[in-house]
Amino acid sequence: MINTLQTLAVALVTFASVVAVHEYGHFWVARRAGVKVIRFSIGFGKPLLRWQGAGGTEYVLAAVPLGGYVRMADERVDDLPAADLPGAFNRQPVGIRMAIAVAGPMANFLLAILVLWALFLRGEMGVVPQIASIAPDSLAERAGLQSGQEIRAIDGRDTPTVAAVNFALLERLGDSGVLSFATAYQGSDTLSRYEVSINRWLKDAEQPNLLSALGVTIKTAQVVPKIGELTEAGAAFAAGFKAGDLILEADGQSMPLWMDWVTYVRARPGQPISVLFERDGSRQNLVVTPATVMSEGEPLGLVGMSVAIPVIPDSQQRIFHRGPVEALVASLNRTFDLLTFTFKSIGRMLQGLISPSNLAGPITIAQVAASTAEAGWVSWFGFLALLSVSLGALNLLPIPVLDGGQLVFGLFEVLLGKPLPERIQMAGYQVGVVLVLSIMMFALYNDLSNL
Repeated sequence: MINTLQTLAVALVTFASVVAVHEYGHFWVARRAGVKVIRFSIGFGKPLLRWQGAGGTEYVLAAVPLGGYVRMADERVDDLPAADLPGAFNRQPVGIRMAIAVAGPMANFLLAILVLWALFLRGEMGVVPQIASIAPDSLAERAGLQSGQEIRAIDGRDTPTVAAVNFALLERLGDSGVLSFATAYQGSDTLSRYEVSINRWLKDAEQPNLLSALGVTIKTAQVVPKIGELTEAGAAFAAGFKAGDLILEADGQSMPLWMDWVTYVRARPGQPISVLFERDGSRQNLVVTPATVMSEGEPLGLVGMSVAIPVIPDSQQRIFHRGPVEALVASLNRTFDLLTFTFKSIGRMLQGLISPSNLAGPITIAQVAASTAEAGWVSWFGFLALLSVSLGALNLLPIPVLDGGQLVFGLFEVLLGKPLPERIQMAGYQVGVVLVLSIMMFALYNDLSNL
């Protein structure tokens, strides 16, 4: 299990990467436009490392790694010598100022496109979305879906993998109307079409499991209770378990699946469990006492182990091989899909159609970054692309302290033929600061609540 220091290190690298690319977009366009850049900072607060670069720009790594900034010469806040006045940001034409503002988000989108292009060029693998079972009285049953079918499309969007199915369902989170499916049995191209009505689907759900909410269990390799990793501070490690152990019985009860074991442990906080397991071909016994953790006011047992990821059979995998051009087109489409989904989600959250508890803050992002890094560099780069698109999209929101706010001010200047009065801009910045800080605090509250 990745420890706290490793989690922190991975999170810092992940944050710093997307922030550095974002700020470099501003920096690169500003320098090309002849604007004097005073400071390029990754992080806020006290500088931990600084050095002087070409053109008099100071480069800084600061103590609070939750963002960054490019400080440009501006006679509204700086006492500039006459020689620097032509390079002042406020003296640039409105088009140049808007180009500098939009360059940060565009750099994030370009990073996502390049990363996804490389991943698609390498080859993409996904699990075939074949239905193993349908829950009674679920959306899937009411629609008419049947076990053994493969979900080929949702709402007209092709769904060749489980990931594609989840993304298509995410698009309908909080929605009302008709959810449509196209399915076929494996080896057949004959499509069957089904529809079911939804009304503000999963409106109040916190971190919804979309396939479970649909009532579908996907056919996967059976997850047996084989230990993948152990937490060094956990009860299982202290009891003597090792990675690779296969749990057979708990207190004499058979444990054929991992979830059987998880359910058994969770129901017995603080109670000794006699475990029969197999190690290197021999059967052995150990006793483990689960620690007690509280979840929603209820005590749960926890032993500190994770499951060994099962090998997915070739028949349940779908692998995509793309050439350079095809991979580029796919990366452009995926980036655009992620961008539009981000804006749709923000809009639905503002309308109350998606629970605000799904808003993630830095702690959740750090945990996801660490877990994807643990899963391998391909997963981590995929998360990096997603985070980069999210950062670019959020900065395009029309809030004055963000890049989108600068674009709004620029559009007013174009329409009015002159900048908005200084007092209006300053009032906008003050409101923007309060709004952004409020969102950050709420996201942090969600993180701590989830912990």
